[in-house]
Amino acid sequence: MQKDAKLVELESKPIARLLAQYSLPAIVGMAAMSVYNLVDAMYIGQCCGPYAIAAMALAFPITNLMVAVGSMIGLGCSSLASISLGQQDFDRAFRILGHCLVVSILSGLLLGLLPVVVLEQILGVFGISGQTMKPAYDFMLVLLLGYPITNMFMNLNHLMRASGYPKQAMVSLLISLVVNISSAHLFIYVLDWGMTGAGLSIVLAQGVGLIWVISHFLHRSSVLHFRGGIYKLCGPILRRICMVGLPPCLLNACGCLVVVAYNYALQSCEGPMGAGAFGIINRVIFFFVMIVLGITQGMQPIAGYNLGMGNYGRVKRVLFYAMLAGSAITTFGWLMMELFPREMVLLFVKDTGGDSSRLIDISTNGTRIMALVFPIIGSQIVIGNFFQAIGRPVMSIFLNMTRQFIFLIPCLLILPRHFGTNGVWFSQVLADVLSATLGFIVIYLFLTRILVKKTYQTPIHDSDTDSHRHA
Repeated sequence: MQKDAKLVELESKPIARLLAQYSLPAIVGMAAMSVYNLVDAMYIGQCCGPYAIAAMALAFPITNLMVAVGSMIGLGCSSLASISLGQQDFDRAFRILGHCLVVSILSGLLLGLLPVVVLEQILGVFGISGQTMKPAYDFMLVLLLGYPITNMFMNLNHLMRASGYPKQAMVSLLISLVVNISSAHLFIYVLDWGMTGAGLSIVLAQGVGLIWVISHFLHRSSVLHFRGGIYKLCGPILRRICMVGLPPCLLNACGCLVVVAYNYALQSCEGPMGAGAFGIINRVIFFFVMIVLGITQGMQPIAGYNLGMGNYGRVKRVLFYAMLAGSAITTFGWLMMELFPREMVLLFVKDTGGDSSRLIDISTNGTRIMALVFPIIGSQIVIGNFFQAIGRPVMSIFLNMTRQFIFLIPCLLILPRHFGTNGVWFSQVLADVLSATLGFIVIYLFLTRILVKKTYQTPIHDSDTDSHRHA
């Protein structure tokens, strides 16, 4: 079978240009996903008040768990599809597409509809009660009922990007973003549907995006497309998908536990406004982190394909450029959060006195502290996701869990007892320093003791044309 032009450029185009080509659409797409959260939080904070913001923050771990399962299937499929295409195993790549579709539907129905029966009890476990119960219930009910749609949309969108169509994947997210903003304004501001409207705007937006993605895979001109004989589930392929996709799944699951720990610690210090403050800060940080994740998504097909082809020099170079770009993004985020913390918080909350003013003050102080070492986080995120992209899930799991769980949870158990609310914020700072240091050590050892043994000592020309194929 003759190689598609999309695949040829993965092994021959200069790495810097290739990473920009794949990352920029992914960055736009990930930023669009982040704006989902920002837009809904802004509308809710401005129209529904501080307790609605607190309810959204307290419900965030549940939505994180939903994303975790989806990311396991979607990113696992996209990573394996990239490697299979690099190995010219087109039959396996098509079967991965079939698995992605079938498992997304089944997991979406199972994990979206079953929790509805005991939703109120689930919310109680996550510390939601009193004035935050009704808005959280209204929001999560809609998201759970619409989860089959959102799960299919995100997973197939990952696979579209990994198979050589980053711009189309970006367009699908931009379409859903426009629908989200328009419907959020209509449902929350005009119709005054509150948290129900916020949930409906998300589900509607991703439903429209799903239509775009499915239309792509229906075209036979696409590198991967729907065809007969690819939908029967295979045990070995399914296990491999889950193993490779497990790192981002565990990362998000750990993120869920961390948010729960944050919420309990802050509620004990500041009440519901403490949880609301973390919800605001988390969304601001999440915006910049999602941009870095866009870079890693652009890196993924390049690293995976060239690993499959044996082009180890190109694998190293895409990692270097991705780390450089990730650090630049988080450095910019650090400047914004240190120079304009109050202005960023006021996007989410009206200063009407009382609880609103208290929420603004807590959020402003927390933003400044949590951003202290943010510049080093970009590289740490890239390193963790690099190992997932090249099919080394155990190392990726370990590195991703250090920042979100292994180092952070002990800090959250110890520091708030001695330093109160500031101890909660500084817990993230200390965890960031420790996890980034470990990540730099691990990637140095990997590049100098493992990957270098597989690479010919061929000089890298400034033009980076890669006219010589590495073994």
